[in-house]
Amino acid sequence: MLTWTTYGSWLQGDKRGYVKDGVIVVGNKALNLANKSLMRYPEVSLASAQRHIIRDALRSEAGALGQEILAIAVGRKHVHLAVSSCDMKAGTAVSHYKNAARLAIQADGFVGKLWTRGFSKRYCFDEQQLQAVIEYVNGHNKDASPQVYPGG
Repeated sequence: MLTWTTYGSWLQGDKRGYVKDGVIVVGNKALNLANKSLMRYPEVSLASAQRHIIRDALRSEAGALGQEILAIAVGRKHVHLAVSSCDMKAGTAVSHYKNAARLAIQADGFVGKLWTRGFSKRYCFDEQQLQAVIEYVNGHNKDASPQVYPGG
């Protein structure tokens, strides 16, 4: 499972906590405010139409990468994508997905920075873990019916 966030939606210092160098750190209001003041673009919250454009772009890119989408959720401020494994490193795949989505949404008129740097990944090592991840991702589809794919 690959997860990434929209620009400005989860800054260091966030009251929900945040990850720095692989360690979960508790929120820090002063740090969060300092990071907000450094933002060069507005925080991104995706409208429903934008989420559909991004979902379609991710589907297309998965095909180009030879990955099978098992579940997908594009929310207002983050993306969850459960995909089959491939020979590509997770970071390389995420880069492809982010770029495809950015190009698609820019073609629709979006201006600004779309994604934060980085991503998180979760590997599944058995069918039970895989089904839990698929259910988790599908649980994030509030504006549409779950996007279930063959194998998922």
